[in-house]
Order: sequence, then structure tokens, then C-alpha cells
Amino acid sequence: QVQLVESGGGLVQAGGSLRLSCAASGRTGFMGWFRQAPGKDRELVAAMGGSATRTYYSDSVKGRFAISRDNAKNTVFLQMNSLKPEETALYYCAARDGPNLRTDTYAYDYWGRGTQVTVSS
Repeated sequence: QVQLVESGGGLVQAGGSLRLSCAASGRTGFMGWFRQAPGKDRELVAAMGGSATRTYYSDSVKGRFAISRDNAKNTVFLQMNSLKPEETALYYCAARDGPNLRTDTYAYDYWGRGTQVTVSS
């Protein structure tokens, strides 16, 4: 059982930046960052394979967010730039044992508790 712990959330003004971190207690395959705003479905915003050669970004964050990972430390990061108020949400780190990219929440085996990101206008 892998445990995930997120950090780095907070309050930022529109146009600002935040860097999220997720520390895993063990090795994982694909790792991703999801977000869920009140009243909305949880959505995948970025994911990266274990070898860091395969990445995914949702259309809404392409060019602004960057995912990276340090496999030596079992940690994945999400650099978020040019943040918008509508991106206020609880951001979750998730990991799956499988090697393939999946965008649906059901494919992920392990979840963190989330870190709140609030973007003020």
C-alpha cells in the first residue's frame, strides 16, 4: 500500500504561481494530479509515467502547468503558472501501479488527501 502526501497548496492571486509536491511512500507507475472544485467532477490535469518519458496535460492547463518527478525520492511535482480564479480547487495526487496512461479516476490505485489551491481575482 503506497501512501501519498501532498503539499504546496495555498492562496495566490490570479496570474500567480504555485508548486505542488507529492511524496510517495514507495515506487509507483503513472502518477497524476487531479483537481476537484465544489460541485464539479474530479478531473485529471497532468500525469507522468514512471520513466518520465510520457506526460499528459489537459487542454486547459497546457503551456501553463508542468509536471515532473524525482524517482530517487518518489516525489512528483506540479508547477502551476498563470493561475486563474476558476482553477480554485482541491488538488489531489494519485498513482497507479500500471505502466499505462489513464485519465479516469477509477484507474488510480492510491490517492492523497488533497491540498487546497485558492486563486483570488
